[in-house]
Amino acid sequence: SSASIMSYDRAITVFSPDGHLFQVEYAMEAVKNGTTAVGVKGKKMIVLGVEKKSAAKLQDPRTVRKIMKVDKHISLAFAGLVADARVLVNKARLECQSYRLTMEDSPTVEYISRFIARVQQRYTQRGGRRPFGISNLITGFDADGTPNLWQTDPTGSHTSWKALAIGRNAKSVREFLEENYAETMETEEKGEANAAIKLAVKALLEVVESGAKNIEISYMTPGEPMRTLEASKVEAMCKEIEAAKEAEKNKKKKKKST
Repeated sequence: SSASIMSYDRAITVFSPDGHLFQVEYAMEAVKNGTTAVGVKGKKMIVLGVEKKSAAKLQDPRTVRKIMKVDKHISLAFAGLVADARVLVNKARLECQSYRLTMEDSPTVEYISRFIARVQQRYTQRGGRRPFGISNLITGFDADGTPNLWQTDPTGSHTSWKALAIGRNAKSVREFLEENYAETMETEEKGEANAAIKLAVKALLEVVESGAKNIEISYMTPGEPMRTLEASKVEAMCKEIEAAKEAEKNKKKKKKST
């Protein structure tokens, strides 16, 4: 009955008879309602791309950040509740500094991803607080130049990926990435430096309604901090992609008519 379901649904730490933790599952739904974020890991470049909500007319757009710096060499993009992300990122930044103080070395990306996942998991196992309503894409190069792309979610799991999408329409964007990732890596090996950026932009264009002006792209190369791609370059890339799509369509039309 719905009454018995409701009782399992209220307590965060109580399993339902069929093995569900409803509050954690609802937190996953909060992630699905968030704007899309994409991560692409190339050999020499890692890219984070996000769908930005249109800023209100009188709002300062710089105060709305979806890609955050965790450390000199680690960045994070999230989907879900913005305020939750801020709290989690602050905890991660603090951990990076205390690691440095103790170890006299910078933490690896995996270490920080594991730390973030541990915090998220802790919030699913004790009563009196709710899970974090966010998924994160955590990226960076380790000291030896190894590229990393990790994901954490409200359950507290953390996994490593070559490319991934989270948030609204994540499934269709993920399918797009699966289809196009191998080709992108081949292009990168042939010397196309921006191949990973292009894939991230293409993936976001699959779901972002108003195109370039609602897309933000940041990228990282070994030994360098995260840099944001200028809006003009994002726009130029979007136009190029749209033009290529159009040309492809026309080619198909011609083939059909002949």
